Amino acid sequence: MDKKAFKDTALGGLLNNPVFVLVLGICPTIAKSTNIVDAFGLGAATAVVLICSNVLISSLRKVIPDQVRLPAYIIIIAALTTLIRLFLRRFVPVLDESLGAFIPLIAVNCIILGRAEAFASKNKVGYAALDGLSMGLGFLAAICLLGGLRQLLGLAGLSVFVTPAGGFILLGLLLGLFNFLLRLYRNAQKKRAQSHSKEVR
Repeated sequence: MDKKAFKDTALGGLLNNPVFVLVLGICPTIAKSTNIVDAFGLGAATAVVLICSNVLISSLRKVIPDQVRLPAYIIIIAALTTLIRLFLRRFVPVLDESLGAFIPLIAVNCIILGRAEAFASKNKVGYAALDGLSMGLGFLAAICLLGGLRQLLGLAGLSVFVTPAGGFILLGLLLGLFNFLLRLYRNAQKKRAQSHSKEVR
């Protein structure tokens, strides 16, 4: 693997976080981030489907005809989502009941289909797996952060943050903070690159 491509892919879930940067999957993020348990459960299930679908779609990218690629991707993602649902129903029924319809809705999560179309279908299996892992962990971290904060604020008596409206407000604040820190990081990286370029000259 090319070192720069590996680094960019590995850091994709942070620098291009699906929630805080790409602003994808907002509906399940708000709906199931009222507590850390549900947030972790949905985030982990989504991450597993994302990793597996990336690997399968990358493996089959030269076999799937271009004309039917999107329906094929949806079938693959839906099959994996069904397996996750059956697993949860069998081994973690309480979580399955708590998450309800949001487990089947993973099949239409725009994060997963977006990575399938934008990345997995154009890259080798290793890169696709790494991208799925990075983006999956990025989504998991984002929804758990939001879920943990909403639960803590609710326990502190600020029950408004447990409501959907409060969830949107808190998400907006986190979006602003994350992108501010990201801008500082990128500016620091840019200055470092310019300084290195001057030293080389």
